[in-house]
Amino acid sequence: MGKEIRPFPGGSRSRVNRAGDNVRHGYGTADDLAAIDEWRAAHKVVLNTFQASLRNRTSKRNIVVAQRHKRRNTIFNKLLRQPKMELSRMDDIAGCRLIFESVEDLNRFREGFHKARFKHKRKNDADKYNYIKKPKATGYRGIHDVYSYDVNSKNGELHKGLLVEIQYRTLVQHAWATAVEVIGFITENQPKFQQGDKRYECCMALASEILARYYEDGFGPFPDIENDVLISQFTSLDNELHLVRNFTGLNSTESEATANRNTILIFRPDGELETHSYKEANDALKELFRLEKENPLLDVVLVKADTSEEIRMAFRNYFSDAKDFVRLLTAAIEGFGNPNA
Repeated sequence: MGKEIRPFPGGSRSRVNRAGDNVRHGYGTADDLAAIDEWRAAHKVVLNTFQASLRNRTSKRNIVVAQRHKRRNTIFNKLLRQPKMELSRMDDIAGCRLIFESVEDLNRFREGFHKARFKHKRKNDADKYNYIKKPKATGYRGIHDVYSYDVNSKNGELHKGLLVEIQYRTLVQHAWATAVEVIGFITENQPKFQQGDKRYECCMALASEILARYYEDGFGPFPDIENDVLISQFTSLDNELHLVRNFTGLNSTESEATANRNTILIFRPDGELETHSYKEANDALKELFRLEKENPLLDVVLVKADTSEEIRMAFRNYFSDAKDFVRLLTAAIEGFGNPNA
C-alpha cells in the first residue's frame, strides 16, 4: 500500500504553493484565492490554541497578549518581496504578540515558555530571530519564535504542521515599531521593508538606537556612534522630514473595539478608522474575506484581544497613534542633552 496522504487545508501543500506562485506572477484565479483563504482560515485553530496557553501563563501579570491573522495583501506583498518563498512555509500567517514592561521580563517569560510541556515544536534556535541581541538594519528590535502545531487527535490532523509566530516586544520596542507602521500609512514610504525614501529608514533607525540606549541599556543598528552625534544626526533628518511634528499632529481615532470580541479594523485612505465587532470568530473571518475581496486596496485586519484597551495597545498602528513613540523619544533626547536628567 502507498503512503497515506495526510489532509491539508487548501487541498495540499503543493496546491497552496501553486496558488501562491500564481498570485506572485499576477495570474491568480478564483480557485487559487479560495485555496489560499481555506489555508489561512485553518490557522484559526492554531491561533486559539497558542493564545489560550499564553493567556493562561500571563494571567494576573502585566503582559499584553493579542493575536492576529496576517492580512491577504500583506501575504501577497511578502510573496513579491521574497520570490523563492513557498506560501505553505510562510511562518507568520498566524501570530501572537506579547508586550512586556522590560527586556528582563521578556526574557524571563520566554525562557519559561521554551520549557512548556506540549507537543508543538519550536522550529528555530533560541537566538535565530533575536533582534534585541542583533537589531535589524531598520532598527527593528524584538524577538520571534516559530512553532509547528502538533496534536494527537483525529480532528486536529488537518492542522498538524501549520505554523504560528510568537512575537515578543517591550513597550519601548513596540512604540518604535508602531511609529514605523504609521509612516507607511501617512507617507508613500515603507521603512519597515526598506522601501521608499531612505531618509525615513535612517531616521527611524537612529531613533531606535536612541530608545535602546536610553531606556533599555541596549543598542540598535548604530552601536558605535557617540550620543551627541547620534542626537545631532537624528535631529538633522527630523528637521527635513518633520516626523515628530507629523506624529504629534495625528488625530487618534477614538473608536472603541468591543471587549471579548473579534474585531475588524478598516483603515480608509482619508484617515478614518472603521471598526466592526463579532461575537463568533467564524463570522468575523467570513466578513474579513468578503471585505478583502470587495475592497482589495483597503487595509483590512482582523484582531482579537481580551479588552478594547488591549486591542488599542497591541495594534495601535491601525489607530494612527504614535503618542508613545513621541513621548519616549522626546524624553530620551532631552535626557541625553542633560546629563543630570
